[in-house]
Amino acid sequence: MPDYDAFLLVSFGGPEGPDDVMPFLRNVTRGRGIPPERLEAVAEHYYAVGGVSPINQQCRDLIAGLQDDFRARGLDLPVYWGNRNWDPYLTDTVATMAADGVQHALAFATSAYSSFSSCRQYLDDIDRARERVGPGAPRIDKIRRYFNHPGFIEPFAANAEAALATLPAGVRDGAHLVFTAHSVPLAMAAHSGPPGSGDRYVAELTDASALIAERINGGAHPWQLVYQSRSGPPTQPWLEPDVLEHLADLAKAGAPAAVIIPVGFVSDHMEVRHDLDTEAVETAATAGLPVARAATPWYHSLFRAMVIDLVRERLAAPGAPDTARAALGPLGPSTDVCPAGCCAFGRPRAAAQ
Repeated sequence: MPDYDAFLLVSFGGPEGPDDVMPFLRNVTRGRGIPPERLEAVAEHYYAVGGVSPINQQCRDLIAGLQDDFRARGLDLPVYWGNRNWDPYLTDTVATMAADGVQHALAFATSAYSSFSSCRQYLDDIDRARERVGPGAPRIDKIRRYFNHPGFIEPFAANAEAALATLPAGVRDGAHLVFTAHSVPLAMAAHSGPPGSGDRYVAELTDASALIAERINGGAHPWQLVYQSRSGPPTQPWLEPDVLEHLADLAKAGAPAAVIIPVGFVSDHMEVRHDLDTEAVETAATAGLPVARAATPWYHSLFRAMVIDLVRERLAAPGAPDTARAALGPLGPSTDVCPAGCCAFGRPRAAAQ
């Protein structure tokens, strides 16, 4: 049995008041050369909802549920929480863990896919936090990516069917499924996954979308993977098509309706609530296209059960053959340890857990 003695939730973080918004955005974009006017435009999205991102409260709610689940299942693991970009900062949390005597923690990241921004940056930030804390910092192993775990796929399918049921009866049968994920630069996508594996980010998103689509009314609805929330300069190529353009194109082509499924996200945070619930819904309304948006899996009981399952995988048999691990679709389960050079967008990275 491995010697894990704590569970660490690692999330993105978000502002919790108007005064936090600009400092938070500067944290997120530090070193990327984002123009101040772009940050000010994004800040308005937060100010419109009181300057509070929903993601921190979502983390608190998940932690409360997981603590109950751990006790009910006999998992004696204290739960910690650290953010990459806002309080509670990951470095502060790792320092607290060290002070509490934690030696070896298991980390769950609020991102399900392979890529520099959705996996490797979490690994880098964990490493950086441990370095800053010093020799007393606990070892921290990141739980594998879970884009095709049943506890991720099944809640999305159930939530999409619930969204579909809210559309007018006359347009439901012909509704298109629009799967959305965060766009990234093409160069980043091309270097997602182990060296030589191709574009794992798009492959994993496509796999997850197909798995969800086939569970909605027996796979009867046409579907498309599109992208949202682009933030790079116009001269830099990013993944396309854009969700707003795709919705307008669906309306022009005579599609009766659409269900938007934010497959690239685990919770209904700001990029879901603003970019989809505001911008995408407004675009569809202007084009005359009825739309509904499926909820993310965060609050579904199967999602929390998935976290428990992933923890038990590592507690029972670290490094066990992938055939013993829950996964759907042709890509199979992700490994526990990233190979050398995995997601090498930017500086090379050694193998990490």
